[in-house]
Amino acid sequence: FFFLMMRSTTVNSLLISKVAFFSVLLLHVNLIVLCLHPIICGSVQSSGIDHSGTKMYSFSDYQTSILTPTTVGDSQVKFCPFKAVNSLITLTTLRLLSYKSLFVPKRVSASASARVTVSLMRKSSPVSLQRLHSQLVDSNVEVDAEAAQKEKKALKDKKRKAAAEALEVVVIGLSHHNAKVEVREKLAIPEEKWSEASNQLCEQYDSIAEAAVLSTCNRFELYLSGQNQYECMRAAMDFLYERAGGTLDQVTLRRNLFMLTGEDAIWHLLKVSAGLDSLIVGEGQILAQVKRCYERGTAKDGRAGKVVSRLLNTAVTAGKRVRAETGIAKGAVSISSAAAEFTQMTLQRDCNIVTGIQDARVAIIGAGKMARLLLVHLHTQGLNKVVIVNRSKDKMAELQAEFPDMTIEFQLMDQLWEVIRESDVVYPSTSATTTIIDPEPLRACLASRSGPGGVQFVDISVPRNVHPDCGTVSGAFCYNVDDLKLVVERNTAKRRKEMIEAEHILREELGK
Repeated sequence: FFFLMMRSTTVNSLLISKVAFFSVLLLHVNLIVLCLHPIICGSVQSSGIDHSGTKMYSFSDYQTSILTPTTVGDSQVKFCPFKAVNSLITLTTLRLLSYKSLFVPKRVSASASARVTVSLMRKSSPVSLQRLHSQLVDSNVEVDAEAAQKEKKALKDKKRKAAAEALEVVVIGLSHHNAKVEVREKLAIPEEKWSEASNQLCEQYDSIAEAAVLSTCNRFELYLSGQNQYECMRAAMDFLYERAGGTLDQVTLRRNLFMLTGEDAIWHLLKVSAGLDSLIVGEGQILAQVKRCYERGTAKDGRAGKVVSRLLNTAVTAGKRVRAETGIAKGAVSISSAAAEFTQMTLQRDCNIVTGIQDARVAIIGAGKMARLLLVHLHTQGLNKVVIVNRSKDKMAELQAEFPDMTIEFQLMDQLWEVIRESDVVYPSTSATTTIIDPEPLRACLASRSGPGGVQFVDISVPRNVHPDCGTVSGAFCYNVDDLKLVVERNTAKRRKEMIEAEHILREELGK
């Protein structure tokens, strides 16, 4: 090894030769210490207990005692200099032989050595290999933490570089204007997975620098930024096609999508946040949904950089201003209230109930936000009794406390078909990704129904909870969010003036 060290011509080979030379040297010294240990200490350890009553170690139990030292009574283990030297040499040899040690910063080695020195100075207990092993693990953890820090810094540099370059804004998606619910439901993403989808967009496609996702019952939109708008749109198309899982071909997907860039994209999002692009003009849910999109995009696991985050923040600010300075939100209806109003308009035709919804037997499937809003609007229309079917009864006490004047009966999902058989109106509003009401079970259920008229299903879920073929079942009248046009037209006509005032405000925000 000395010959190799002298013949080395590069810095790396010289370093490796020195490490190898001193490693072998230290191993020899280690063997000498192990041999001297039983010779010197053996004469005073024949009985295993010295005159002071302290436990000593013999050569035979050296390997086990160094890992799990024992004591006699409350006495402490006696410090052995040979074992300490042996442990120190072992630690040094392991450091030299570890390939990571060649690249460990000096400050890490210094901190580890300092800890060993402190341990050697403690005369109350020896330096065991177990403790030395933990010190080695600590030093490796420091190295791993430093590597993670470097990776985090590299990610920040990438974001800073992307922010410094000119990025173009792109909005791509589909809504109730150009895509039916059977297409929208194939791309829908639950809110808890918005950040996961935005991360997939940025990591899988180099052309997308920033991304945020908004998915509601009436729209699915991606807010993106990239250096090249065409490459960005092409990548988003690939993502949507992959998201559909083969259920939508390229032609159908392109026919239902809209793509906007630059000021057109910004103007679109401002109208969305203000409620001007909603199925129900002025409805308040969309502003809260855009705000949650902004919050998730700017969270630790979000991918809305400076461009997309500013776009979303501006949209939220504009939406709040429109609602504060115009009357567009006064008396406005949501999807839930539109469903309740729709039932009031069609109840006599479908269910043969003339007196009104207050005399109908109503059931709601699900106990989430949509169900709560339904209860609010049904109660204002005079309904005092309702049946809620849910997977659990966790929210029973909460809803009963919020609506003390209503009689709320809770049933679990295994009672679903019995509840449908005894109901006149059913509002499915769950977050299920597949249908929960299918044609064949529904046909068998309604065959044994004894009530007058049929059963009206107003499905306000996306993806739909009621199978499309259920409309062919005799006695079943099935509707979804796209069928609320009667309520939509009436609501839009009332808000023509407020819509014009709102657009003036949005143009001011666009010019800022």
